[in-house]
Amino acid sequence: MMKNNEPLEQNKREQPMALWMKAAITGFVGGVFWSLLGYLAYFFHFTELSPNMLLLPWNIGDWKYGKTGNYLAIFLIGVISIAVALLYYVLLRKQKSMWVGIGYGIVLWVVVFYIFNPMLPGLRPVTQLERNTIITTICLYVLYGLFIGYSISFESQENEQQKQAPNTVNE
Repeated sequence: MMKNNEPLEQNKREQPMALWMKAAITGFVGGVFWSLLGYLAYFFHFTELSPNMLLLPWNIGDWKYGKTGNYLAIFLIGVISIAVALLYYVLLRKQKSMWVGIGYGIVLWVVVFYIFNPMLPGLRPVTQLERNTIITTICLYVLYGLFIGYSISFESQENEQQKQAPNTVNE
């Protein structure tokens, strides 16, 4: 039996997901998706770098050079990408231009290829990389930054609009 003061199940409103949680999910999905495309670019020789370069500093066995290593690295890139997306959320979520996301992707490329370069033994200095590798990786990072930036900024704007709109039920 149902109590009189409880609303029916179909009339209950679902609590919306927190914006930072959407940003974290966007980061994970973006990291996995764009690193899978990077692996595909490596497979077709557009780049000499595969996702498993993330695992090369650790002595964990020869399996890190094969498919298993690449798939584990893709998953780890997704996890790291959560932090990257949350950083965008904290610093830049209110920006309305797609150019901010593109710039964010370029900044990430510079950080990985110049600042983190000494920590990644499989990554040669940029001056020693093939032109196709440089162009392909810059494009992937730009698209990744655009994906993260646009998705988080869009959700932030939608959230602001919902807060400003009067609480009405859509019929």
